[in-house]
Amino acid sequence: MVDDDALLARLRGELESCAQTGRTVTYAELAERSNFPPPHRIHRMTEMLETMMREDHAAGRPLLASLVVSRTGPLPQRGYFDLLRTLSRYDGPDSGPEAAAAHQRELSAVLAAAEGAPC
Repeated sequence: MVDDDALLARLRGELESCAQTGRTVTYAELAERSNFPPPHRIHRMTEMLETMMREDHAAGRPLLASLVVSRTGPLPQRGYFDLLRTLSRYDGPDSGPEAAAAHQRELSAVLAAAEGAPC
């Protein structure tokens, strides 16, 4: 059984790879790419992404989890925006132009940081 720290490191590594290529990834794609184990893999992975967001925020880093988007649209799920509000990084709705602008701001920060990172 893989421990949570190892799973979190695996997720972070996959997201750093996505950032280097400038590509977003869906929740299901990330679960597959990171070989995230069942049961309830998407739910558990989402909880870990939220942990990663808190860690990145506390460390003053761009939010790597901003690379993860819904398969039904170009934005993350509602929980992403809930946590952005909790972290005082956004104060708006879960969808629509305001949400898209907030997500784009966070995503741009991730991609800009990746440009300066070694491959």
